[in-house]
Amino acid sequence: MNTRILEPLPIDPTNPVAILGDLEDAIAGTRTFLPIPARDRPRAQALRDSQRAGQPIDSGIALVMATSGSTGTPKGAQLTPANLVSSADATHQYLGGEGQWLLAMPAHHIAGMQVLIRALIAGVEPLALDLSEGFDIPDFARAAQELKDTGDRTYTSLTPMQLTKAMDSLEGIEALRLFDTILVGGAATSRPTLDSAAELGIRVVTTYGSSETAGGCVYDGQAIPGAKIRVRDARIELGGPMIARGYRNVDKHPDFAEPGWFRTSDTGELVDGRLTVMGRLDAIIDSGGLKLHPEVLEKAIMDLDGITGACVLGVPDQRLGQAIVAAYSGTLSPAEVIRGLADLPRWQLPKQLKHVEALPMIGPGKVDRRTVTALF
Repeated sequence: MNTRILEPLPIDPTNPVAILGDLEDAIAGTRTFLPIPARDRPRAQALRDSQRAGQPIDSGIALVMATSGSTGTPKGAQLTPANLVSSADATHQYLGGEGQWLLAMPAHHIAGMQVLIRALIAGVEPLALDLSEGFDIPDFARAAQELKDTGDRTYTSLTPMQLTKAMDSLEGIEALRLFDTILVGGAATSRPTLDSAAELGIRVVTTYGSSETAGGCVYDGQAIPGAKIRVRDARIELGGPMIARGYRNVDKHPDFAEPGWFRTSDTGELVDGRLTVMGRLDAIIDSGGLKLHPEVLEKAIMDLDGITGACVLGVPDQRLGQAIVAAYSGTLSPAEVIRGLADLPRWQLPKQLKHVEALPMIGPGKVDRRTVTALF
């Protein structure tokens, strides 16, 4: 096996496009990088240590992209140039052609990184928002107009929270309507949000994927060109040329046991080629012998008007084994949330319900479930 050194690649949120030259080298197969956040030293050091930055790595790897690590030490998906390019090409095929891209997510996460990769493949210079102070709607609107003025097709990727924030103002809505397509992923998008976007003429495509699949490979429930979906024993498995070559820090992981396939931790249903994601296997709550996918209750809460975020957990309970609890953000009171869930079986209603200003996040669209658990 030919090897080279895994180089850390700090990404400055004020100027993420500065790494484009490095990404060209990675895609060309001449260097291998570990993207890390330049302004989050604890996270950057954790990634350096867990992914063995500065040590030899297979020269066939282009990038080591960390998982969110919301439930433990992040794993590092080893992505080849072919993984990255096939994903970008498939996205452009699905969307109807190459175009201009706006980076509105941190580029050390796979969703943001793939925006840069797609721009490189399309031969265009991407625009990037300065995210050091958060997602700013006036900046987003100016960038959207600048892309629109090129006359090309225009795309961006957002989290559900970014989408709802932009939809809260006329300036944001007008900016969203300038894009030919907005990819939205990282977490489930509520049905009211999707319905409102459609009514406003905002073209949203929901995405499902991960670092292990070089980003989203299922759009609006359907596999993008080249990708494959199957469900075995209720577990979602994804295949195709975008599947990573295992993990950097976990040898021979069982989720990569079959070459070209990745076994996710999610359950789902595949009907007539359309995938519905039900929830995570490792997050199922067993409350008094009754089992609940937390995503089912999260979706019910998110579908209430006035809710902007929800996180459902199981916490130890002497009588039930696990008690269902939930934290949420939005304008509704806890009593109003419970009334809005009146159609659910009583056992699914949260035993504790906490209203928070904003849910803690660990990555684009990823709730920090460990921090939420500490609230209870």
